[in-house]
Amino acid sequence: MSSKRFRGAGVALALTFGLLAGCSAGEGVDVDGGQTGAGGILTAAISGEPDQLDPHHTSAYPSFQVLENVYDTLVEPDANLAMKPSLATEWTTSDDQLTWTFTLREEVTFSDGSPLTAEDVVYSYNRIIDEELNAAYRLATVESVTAPDPGTVVVQLTAPTPNLLASLGGFKGMAIVKESNVESGAVKTEPIGSGPFAVSSYSAGDSIKLVRNDNYWGTKPKLDGVTFTFVQDPTVALQNLRSDEVQWTDNLPPQQVSALREDDDLVVRSAASSDYWYLALNQARKPYDDVNVRRAVAYALDREAITKAAKFGLATVNQTAIPTDSAYYYDYAPYQQDLAQAKQLLAEAGGTDLTMDLMVTNEYPETVTAAQVIAAQLEKIGITVKIRTLDFAQWLDEQGKGNFDSFMLGWLGNIDPDEFYYAQHHSAGTFNFHGYRNPTVDNLLDQARTETDQAARKQQYEQAAKQIVDDVSYLYLYNPDVVQGWSPQISGYEVRADRAIRFRDVDLAR
Repeated sequence: MSSKRFRGAGVALALTFGLLAGCSAGEGVDVDGGQTGAGGILTAAISGEPDQLDPHHTSAYPSFQVLENVYDTLVEPDANLAMKPSLATEWTTSDDQLTWTFTLREEVTFSDGSPLTAEDVVYSYNRIIDEELNAAYRLATVESVTAPDPGTVVVQLTAPTPNLLASLGGFKGMAIVKESNVESGAVKTEPIGSGPFAVSSYSAGDSIKLVRNDNYWGTKPKLDGVTFTFVQDPTVALQNLRSDEVQWTDNLPPQQVSALREDDDLVVRSAASSDYWYLALNQARKPYDDVNVRRAVAYALDREAITKAAKFGLATVNQTAIPTDSAYYYDYAPYQQDLAQAKQLLAEAGGTDLTMDLMVTNEYPETVTAAQVIAAQLEKIGITVKIRTLDFAQWLDEQGKGNFDSFMLGWLGNIDPDEFYYAQHHSAGTFNFHGYRNPTVDNLLDQARTETDQAARKQQYEQAAKQIVDDVSYLYLYNPDVVQGWSPQISGYEVRADRAIRFRDVDLAR
């Protein structure tokens, strides 16, 4: 969403599964006579529909909710967001930190039974780099990726890269794909990965069905499958959960979460997230190219009121993106609502009596709610906001074309500070759709991503964050909590700060 994680100006992941009752663990027989597990089919309601299932091309969080269960990366974050082995079992780094050597897990196959080797890793990374795809910024210091043998991958860097593991494993946009699946074009709707589940069908506008990958290299999932249904209305998602039409959702009505926590018929859990939500003004359009107009908007907004309306207490106001529990948090909040200051800045910029297009998406209802509050607040300084509500695929298309005065969305699943700032605010950033340019910020972000001293790196990110906020590149609003609900029949599921929806360890009692 952010473009994930919104990655993109928004990023996302989703998936679903079904159920088969009355079978003991490890046994069970499906309708085709094949051996299955006893976990049944889990149905999950997510708020948006994936725009596609090619992990290297999509930037939509709903896509990544599904793909989290279909693909693997070399490494992956654990519950504390520390990088752990996945396809790679171990790795070494040269003394100059420019050569990383990864040892791959033996006998890993894709879900179709074909072997996954080092050449697949080389193809996946080179595809991202050569085609300059969404995650290419994560590999900016990669000079070459080679496979000296089928079980070894060597990554050669142009500079030390302290966040390399987070870049390679932080989200499934860095998934290891199968070349023939990509080249045929089937990857968009019929992806072939090495993860715990495989896509069995994709019904546009309705659902995506996953089945257990019996070729999975890890502990086989207990579930027979997962079915992702697309339910935009949180009230409907809750009704479906109560009626057992679905057994899991991340789309609960925020105003009801407090009461739902006390409901014995549901399990509702939350966690502080690494996400942030923001308003962006298009600096390629006048008058938003004027920093004083952007600052006027910043002074006009009451973030507490916006956050309360959108999240009902399930978020923390923050003007610098990185949340308070991070070692890289920077306490800087220069904009408090000051209508007189806002009006003065607008007048000095000659920007009175403006009409501003604000693009939001109904697949993230909080953007619609927040936009209504933002419109009311900006009206007080003479800015008339025209809210334009789109489905997420249209939203992404308009964002990519620059067809907006402003938009609201979020970035999900960030881990390293580079993920909070580089792609969005560097002049060459993949997701810098709003046209921000500042050579000082470029220099700081370039330095920080290769700085190995953590204290120095933290200082560089603080300096960059301050300039980004002062320039109102993004007008940061809040860090939301991750809130999810599921049936008491589910066991083995955990809410994660990075919003990775993992069903591989889940069981479903019937």
